[in-house]
Amino acid sequence: MKKFIETIKNIWSIEDLRNRILTTLLLVLIYRVGSYIALPGIDANALTNFEKNSNQGILGLFNMFAGGSFSRASIFALGIMPYISASIAIQLLTIAVPYFQKLQKEGESGRKKINQYTRYLTVIVTGFQASAYVAYLRNQSGGAIIPEYGTFFFWLSTTIVLTAGTLFVMWLGEKITDKGIGNGTSIIIMMGILARLPQALIAEFYSKVAGDAGGPILFLIEIAIFILITVGLILLVQGTRKIPVNYAKRIVGNKQYGGVRQFIPLKVNAAGVMPIIFAQAIMFIPATLIGFATSSESASGFIRIFSDHTNGWYNVIYAVLVIVFTYFYTALIFNPTQMADEMKRNNGFIPGVKPGKSTADYIGAVMDRITLPGAFFLAMVGILPGVAAAFKVNSNFATFFGGTSLLIMVGVILDTLQQIESQLLMRHYDGLMSTGRIKGRTAPANA
Repeated sequence: MKKFIETIKNIWSIEDLRNRILTTLLLVLIYRVGSYIALPGIDANALTNFEKNSNQGILGLFNMFAGGSFSRASIFALGIMPYISASIAIQLLTIAVPYFQKLQKEGESGRKKINQYTRYLTVIVTGFQASAYVAYLRNQSGGAIIPEYGTFFFWLSTTIVLTAGTLFVMWLGEKITDKGIGNGTSIIIMMGILARLPQALIAEFYSKVAGDAGGPILFLIEIAIFILITVGLILLVQGTRKIPVNYAKRIVGNKQYGGVRQFIPLKVNAAGVMPIIFAQAIMFIPATLIGFATSSESASGFIRIFSDHTNGWYNVIYAVLVIVFTYFYTALIFNPTQMADEMKRNNGFIPGVKPGKSTADYIGAVMDRITLPGAFFLAMVGILPGVAAAFKVNSNFATFFGGTSLLIMVGVILDTLQQIESQLLMRHYDGLMSTGRIKGRTAPANA
């Protein structure tokens, strides 16, 4: 406890770090307040059934990323999701389109152009999603739309407000990244998820204490399991395989360069949370298409396989999809050939491996081997909420037993703590841990 208090004092004594933390908290507070402001023309008191429907399937994923704003029909209902979708699309273009590949290699100027294209695409994506959200509100809101608002005027005003809201949230995320601490987009998503945790804990506690549901002992056992899962996720996020790299000595004038051994840290889970997000989206598509195409009871069993996360077949298919998408997304973002070329240009080599293609093949083979256990562990994390729900854990609390919610929370918190620790060590203070250091990682929301 004394060590913790001393660390807090050290953090507060650094003016720049203190200002960054306060700025982050202020911007997050603005986002949370905005998530409770209802759209013009919406009766917030009539949204009870709408909130229930909005927590199901892929809409539940959107609602989670939006911090509950989606189900509350707020001005931030779409949250940061359109920006994330645009970022992923642009990231894929940097792999497939030569023009974007060239921009990526141009350094800071290229990065600014890519960011500008991402913003333009965000506006387009938000416009389409806002129109779809208006249609969803009309069909599912159960009379929450005030009749005095005309149909066209409500569509126009809602689309404009939602687009402006998403762009404002995107701006908040960029300001947190520039003026605050941590990755702004990821922090906004995490705070929306974290805001639901106290309510989920209280609901689970009352559900266990009331009646013969197990009592406080069972609730404490669930908390202990939750902590163990969190520890396992920390190991998954932080896990790396270090490949040694030697650099040849170069003498320029009276100075010697190189001649040192460094390491390439290959992450066990390089894909982050993206495989789980992709798998959830894919699982929702068959149920949606069949549900629209037929209403017969014979199709209900098939729909249940792709929509009920407590179903055994759902978990099997879902786990396989997570493993497949882990390899797929890792192949998209990880380029061993580029790493080998950079090592060769800097006179670096892996001991016992020839430079060039042999090095690229070696790095690729190592990455494939360490991705396998990481993919299996990620699949297990993905199905844990369904397993928890099958054991009668409250549905709200079950989502925190793994899956997207917990993985994002763990990843973003570790990334933020790593940045705080870097600030402390740079000013010759002790880090956040007495032994070792928090390893850096890539932010999960827009990897």
